[in-house]
Amino acid sequence: MNATDDPQKNARAIAEAAKTAKQNGVKYFFTPENSNFIREGREHALEYADSDTKHHFLNEMRAVARENALHLFVGSLKYQAGELFRNRSIYLNDEGKSVAYYDKMHLFDVTLSETESYKESDMIEAGEHVMIARTPDFIAGFSICYDLRFPYLFSDLALRGAEVITVPAAFTVPTGRAHWEVLLRARAIETGCFIIAAAQTGEHFGGRKTYGHSIVVNPNGEILAQAQTDAPEVIYFTLDLSEVTEARRKIPCLTHYRNLSGAQTYENLLQEL
Repeated sequence: MNATDDPQKNARAIAEAAKTAKQNGVKYFFTPENSNFIREGREHALEYADSDTKHHFLNEMRAVARENALHLFVGSLKYQAGELFRNRSIYLNDEGKSVAYYDKMHLFDVTLSETESYKESDMIEAGEHVMIARTPDFIAGFSICYDLRFPYLFSDLALRGAEVITVPAAFTVPTGRAHWEVLLRARAIETGCFIIAAAQTGEHFGGRKTYGHSIVVNPNGEILAQAQTDAPEVIYFTLDLSEVTEARRKIPCLTHYRNLSGAQTYENLLQEL
């Protein structure tokens, strides 16, 4: 997806893509991070991030799910939470009802270069809870973009029963080229899960550029489907959930986890050295 700063335009793009997907037999549909809009600035966010049932974009997504009888994973949208916002991923069932939501836990506060830096925490409040949800066909675990760099979150999701983990994203171009595919494949292998990563692509408001390359990875780290262009597109895939069971049987990492909560911190180890 190539989200603009106009939520209505973005909603129409998702609706059209979802309609095409349904015509091709799709049951589950996934969108990227920041599906409702990409633009910096609190004023703009306030205009389009009303909370609860007043969230206009979310209500439109409910209609998309209901009218197409699709299970819709809205990768994320800005959601007002007091003075700040949440970067929230929401699972809507095929009746358009909210089943579960997840607020991004790890915020993207980084300086990539002298000309490119981000501080998501200026506007977004971090979530505090991991989330899994049962769909009619699998157990889904939730993450958003920068969460990808924190393996313990993915392990926790798998230990809670997740078979599929969603990673909606708006990865920057330089970090995408260097890390996107290898991190996604590593998280799949470590957890024995399918990884579904819908991504923003192209240039957005203010010149921001995202890497794209939406991708689906199986529990062995093999790529099942991947976007082939830098333009918005729908990619299709079929999951065989028996692959989760087989991958975990062959390499039972999840049964070998140890509780290391009492381990020393990295900083303390450095002091001892």
